[in-house]
Amino acid sequence: MTQYDVVIEALQTNGGYATLGQLNHMVLKSPEFKWKGKTPTANIRRIVQERPEIFKIRPGLWGLTAEHDRIMRELGISVGAGVTTPRVEEFNHSYYQGLLVQIGNWRSFRTFIPAQDKNRKFLSHPLHEMATLSEFRPFTYEHLLKRGRTIDVTWFNDRDFPDAFFEVEHSTDIHNSLLKFMEFQDFRTRFVIVADTSRRGEFDGKAAYTAFRPIKDRVEFWDYDRLSDYHTKASVAYAAQESLGF
Repeated sequence: MTQYDVVIEALQTNGGYATLGQLNHMVLKSPEFKWKGKTPTANIRRIVQERPEIFKIRPGLWGLTAEHDRIMRELGISVGAGVTTPRVEEFNHSYYQGLLVQIGNWRSFRTFIPAQDKNRKFLSHPLHEMATLSEFRPFTYEHLLKRGRTIDVTWFNDRDFPDAFFEVEHSTDIHNSLLKFMEFQDFRTRFVIVADTSRRGEFDGKAAYTAFRPIKDRVEFWDYDRLSDYHTKASVAYAAQESLGF
């Protein structure tokens, strides 16, 4: 069995599609094949990027080309199947939320998503099954907590303070997310906008507004490729910890 065969088998086992992080977990644990070389994850990435039998669904998400139509219908993003633009945008938003929640979980943070997003799905799993917190931690005044509960993803540390706030801006206004972040300028919290790389200029322009000067140097911009790459690396690190019993 070749490296390519193992990757294809892993995709088939997972229903025809998987994130690169999932593939790393499945392939490297395969009892049927001993992966050779010092960079197995790089080889897996190369296979999904180069083989015509595999297609890119979203950054970090890959599927079997032979199952293309079924996969797109199952995910609810099939072109020409009466799928509305809001439905596709909902998939995109919850997909990137799910990546952020998984990364936070792997890094031992407590993760929270807003109540209105709990029933949305990250691939086949409702987001509320992935987030580790059902209630936003009461670390400050209620009027600030009310604002914080609407942020797309929050990572809390083991002292129940927010380590990072994330807003996924697929098509909505980046300005509104910056206003949310401003409310928490007095906390040692990371602020991250996740959006398509084409919105980098918009982000830079709005973050430079005088009104956002207190957080200008603390707000980060992650495009989708950077997020998916972080997700992949975090999955590998988590798998290594598991293998060592941590």
